[in-house]
Amino acid sequence: MMMLFATVALVHFVALMSPGPDFFFVSQTAASRSRKEAMMGVLGISLGIVVWAGLALMGLQLILQKMAWLHQIIMVGGGLYLLWMGWQLLCSARARHRQPAEHQAEPEVVLPKTGRSFMKGFLTNISNPKAIIYFGSVFSLFVGNDVGAAARWGLFVLIIVETFAWFTLVAAIFALPYFRNKYQKMAKWIDGVAGTLFAGFGIHLIISR
Repeated sequence: MMMLFATVALVHFVALMSPGPDFFFVSQTAASRSRKEAMMGVLGISLGIVVWAGLALMGLQLILQKMAWLHQIIMVGGGLYLLWMGWQLLCSARARHRQPAEHQAEPEVVLPKTGRSFMKGFLTNISNPKAIIYFGSVFSLFVGNDVGAAARWGLFVLIIVETFAWFTLVAAIFALPYFRNKYQKMAKWIDGVAGTLFAGFGIHLIISR
């Protein structure tokens, strides 16, 4: 039992560490806005993990195999959302590029409405191609029929806590003055790269469905 938990914890930690939409969303939000807004996004991501983990424990792999149309909808819908996120970031990068040089040193930060970062975090995770692949295949391998209800609940709690802890650390690091100052100086390039990556994730998700 302990070996199962240790293995899942290690595999999930490696999955969390590999850069993806969730990481870029949290780090960019922390550096460009505030740690508080980034933590709202972390809560949204954690809720997304609750959904994916719950589906995986109920047999996500079998569901996707038997309901191919649902898999198609998830892939296309998620890809379109990531493309939209990428477009927003690219528009932000373009707007910053057009600003006079004297206004780029201290750009005005407009905080989003309450709950917007939470919803963006949730939607980013739900549409994350890594989450679909990971919970639909890799994670499902660890929750076979021989795994009891208590162990399943334990794994459910484990990956939610691990996800929340990791992205809380990411938010705390990128909200530090050093990273915020670096972001302010290179905002147009960071937004441009992040937008390109989000768009790339979205296109990949759509064409690989």
